[in-house]
Amino acid sequence: MLTVDFSRFPLAPGDRVLDLGCGAGRHAFECYRRGAQVVALDRNGAEIREVATWFAAMKEEGEAPPGATATAMEGDALNLPFPDESFDVVIISEVMEHIPDDKGVLAEMVRVLRPGGRIAVTVPRYGPEKVCWTLSDAYHEVEGGHIRIYKADELLRRMREAGLRPYGTHHAHALHAPYWWLKCAFGVDNDRALPVRAYHKLLVWDIMKKPFATRFAEQLLNPVVGKSFVAYATKPHLPTAEGK
Repeated sequence: MLTVDFSRFPLAPGDRVLDLGCGAGRHAFECYRRGAQVVALDRNGAEIREVATWFAAMKEEGEAPPGATATAMEGDALNLPFPDESFDVVIISEVMEHIPDDKGVLAEMVRVLRPGGRIAVTVPRYGPEKVCWTLSDAYHEVEGGHIRIYKADELLRRMREAGLRPYGTHHAHALHAPYWWLKCAFGVDNDRALPVRAYHKLLVWDIMKKPFATRFAEQLLNPVVGKSFVAYATKPHLPTAEGK
């Protein structure tokens, strides 16, 4: 289930991609399939080991084209172990709402992104996320949980302040918002509640089958209750001496 829309965020074979806070690796895997040179980085060692296993399996099965590479590594988003301008593309999906120093993370992403490079940032959308916080303290008052809710204009302002130039936004995963409302209403750790189990089965069916009806419905609902807000930006080229 991808949050980044690669029709709006073009990726070319050979692009150097950093998936920052990659989690289970969903965006990293898609970039690898598209022929990129991918680095998937996360602070969670167990998840990184799992991502590395999947990268190896994908290579074994020939799921990535020739020239594509994939590396999974542990790392700190506030102290990235890469030289300046190391990447053509940076993706950070559903991560910044967890990090106290989000300005520091943006600064590090800008540092390792080459001029002219592209960045995709996704965070929980304000409205659906506010419902979750209202329904359940346990949803966000956990170690490593969500510490803030972004409004769209606030995130875009922080991206501009970091030196990025936003060029597009959209919302995603409208069908997932009610699932999390149900989870919060019945208990975030209570997966046995009938409404939660029934809705989860619907989501799994939708992800596996991708029926037209639910895909169309989600497109219609995304502007209204899309669970995620997605922003795309570029890192401008610095003016040359001749251009000053």
